[in-house]
Amino acid sequence: MSDFGFSLLATDGAARRGQLHTAHGTAHTPAFMAVGTAGTVKSLTADAVRATGTEIVLGNTYHLMLRPGAARVARLGGLHKMMDWPGIILTDSGGFQVMSLAGLRKLDEAGVTFRSHIDGSAHHLTPESSTAIQHDLDATITMAFDECTPFPATHAQAAASMRLSMRWAARSRAAFIRRPGYGQFGIVQGSVFEDLRRESAESLLPLDFDGYAIGGLAVGEGQEAMFATLDHTTKLLPVQKPRYLMGVGTPDDLLGAIARGVDMFDCVMPTRAGRTARAYTARGVFNLRNARFADDDRPLDPGCTCLACTRHSRAYLHHLFRCAEILGPVLLTAHNLRYYQSLMQGARDAIAGQHFAHYMSATRAGWTQTDDR
Repeated sequence: MSDFGFSLLATDGAARRGQLHTAHGTAHTPAFMAVGTAGTVKSLTADAVRATGTEIVLGNTYHLMLRPGAARVARLGGLHKMMDWPGIILTDSGGFQVMSLAGLRKLDEAGVTFRSHIDGSAHHLTPESSTAIQHDLDATITMAFDECTPFPATHAQAAASMRLSMRWAARSRAAFIRRPGYGQFGIVQGSVFEDLRRESAESLLPLDFDGYAIGGLAVGEGQEAMFATLDHTTKLLPVQKPRYLMGVGTPDDLLGAIARGVDMFDCVMPTRAGRTARAYTARGVFNLRNARFADDDRPLDPGCTCLACTRHSRAYLHHLFRCAEILGPVLLTAHNLRYYQSLMQGARDAIAGQHFAHYMSATRAGWTQTDDR
């Protein structure tokens, strides 16, 4: 029925290199997915996103259902056509955004009733309606509707939240319309509790999702707890299906998660940082508002092939941000995405060459080196 699939090409320890095959093309893993919340990666054209090496972008169900509306997107040819992205699009379920509304929402077994942060209008989101909205958006990868368990949570609170998400996952799976090249991912919850993560995975596996996400991390538990949770959670998931760590994270987080068997990532960090003058480089994170860059004629990152690094100096980028020129965020967003994609390409090459541990340690060491002339 479906040609949606995952090919595992190489392993190095727990680290994995693979390919994700879909109706909208093939993506290479480990993969970093650019966040395009409202149908756009902020400040970049689709061509500029493609130039960074990005193969998958995300759309946000919550924001797109409010504006411009899923039915309108469908009438206009779907999200691929609207945003000029014929490649793979993954849409989140809307659960995380709804859960963050706090006083504006009410949760029960059926789903979530909430008020729009835009105009206060009332909406009801269920596993069935979330799945239908993602279908209207023409998402290549649909996410099951879940509750993102807040942190900290007691074992009892995390268990109740996880079990609700598992009941919602079964309803999401039943509502998903299967078609060639399209897939749906279930989401493992359970906070930092190993027994709950196991119970969650065991609940999802019989539903035979096309991939499995690990949710409820990078919400305040800290890197050590996140890595410990990944250590035991990835082992619970099928070897021949992709694994997606949601909402993570820093370059160091990505390397550590790849070492623990994760294949896919998304995070607003590189694009948000690009809009606030923070640059990810082989020598660590630079704040380009810092006066030390005012007369620095060097490229931002000499090893980078993006437009910011090949055509402009650090001094010029500093000038753009000091003058609040929009070109600064445009150039730096593209650079940060390119850096993240280069990090992923380096990881893929290292896994294929059986030297991922060395790649990870050398990359981390680079972030601590001085940037003096």
